[in-house]
Amino acid sequence: MWENIREAFDGIRSHKLRSALTMLGIIIGIASIITISSTIMGTNEQIKQNLIGAGNNTVEVVLYQGDYPFDASYQSLPDYVPMLDRSIKNEIEAIPEVVVSSLYYKRDGYGMVWNGATGMTQGTIYGVDDSFLSVYGYQIRAGRGFVDEDFSEYRKVALIDRTASETLFLGESPIGKTIEISGEPYTVVGEFTQSNAFRPTITSLEDYYTYADQSGGKVLIPAETWSVLFKFDMPYSLVARATSTDAMTQAGKSVADFLNSLFRADSPEVKYKSQDLLEQAKQLQELSTATNRQLIWVAGISLLVGGIGVMNIMLVSVTERTPEIGLKKALGAKRRKISMQFLTEAGVLTCFGGILGVLVGIGLAYVVSRVSGVPIFISGGIIVLTVVFSFVIGLFFGAVPAFQAALLNPIDALRRE
Repeated sequence: MWENIREAFDGIRSHKLRSALTMLGIIIGIASIITISSTIMGTNEQIKQNLIGAGNNTVEVVLYQGDYPFDASYQSLPDYVPMLDRSIKNEIEAIPEVVVSSLYYKRDGYGMVWNGATGMTQGTIYGVDDSFLSVYGYQIRAGRGFVDEDFSEYRKVALIDRTASETLFLGESPIGKTIEISGEPYTVVGEFTQSNAFRPTITSLEDYYTYADQSGGKVLIPAETWSVLFKFDMPYSLVARATSTDAMTQAGKSVADFLNSLFRADSPEVKYKSQDLLEQAKQLQELSTATNRQLIWVAGISLLVGGIGVMNIMLVSVTERTPEIGLKKALGAKRRKISMQFLTEAGVLTCFGGILGVLVGIGLAYVVSRVSGVPIFISGGIIVLTVVFSFVIGLFFGAVPAFQAALLNPIDALRRE
């Protein structure tokens, strides 16, 4: 075997240009596959990060009426909907996939938050409990966070994020200053920020609406003061942090199923649903992968062309080396020995081409990333698979020349010039 491999490399060195042209189709095909697959996996990771954000593994569970979130601004909350409280929260946190959870109210803050004549044109108001900040991974940037007395004494205090601070206070410190929320004065006691910096990539109108809630300002107030601002029944929403990113789907489903089990059996109008960002990411990834998989098939055509080129050059090699084959057979070489020699040469040729194709593909992937801004992900498994596949192509297309060489009659072969 090692002798066959050595002879194969000797053949490549002695016919450098011919070997390079023979490997060209393999190099192009493998390089195309590596580039496309790296871009696909990088794009899928970007989709996942865009939807999941800073990686806090949080899943929101919201009360729905049909296909839309329940809107209490024009209707009362049905009496069969259970009130969520700390005891239910504790049961939710006993679910294996859930680490911690938080109850909150949520309302669009457009036109409701003001600092004098300066208003917040985009953002959200949250009525939160004492674990909201930790669940989402927020940290206090300036001032203080909520304390127990803020909840127990119904204090009108608020936390705002950096976006809301810049919008309302134009770069000045907001700590200790008063803002109006729906006409009620609230004192800003702290400014918070995301512990892991994250900015989603917005390239379309759909992306804008998906991430508008994240990019707008956020104002947090104690949930106990929510009824002061909004004089109607508003259902609690819940956010749970899953044990891992892969557990987000199951965590959301388990929480929603538990909350819905608290409803009466004859209450089909509304139910809790998890806003499964991980599942959305998977659907977008599948769409992206299905589209790009077609490009891989197109790239595979060049591998077919390369394989035919290998078969062609190996047939030429058999013709050139017919006297050599005849001499070996006359000295007692078996058919298997002759065929293995040519199969090994074909396999080495395509395997070497596959390795060069991998290097070219990695380089092209980085060029595509720099030009288009699309992230890439180089998979070691894909690299090994493509190199092995290129070797298999050599064996497949080298089989005909190898068997032709093995079947040569030694006397006819020695007579041929």
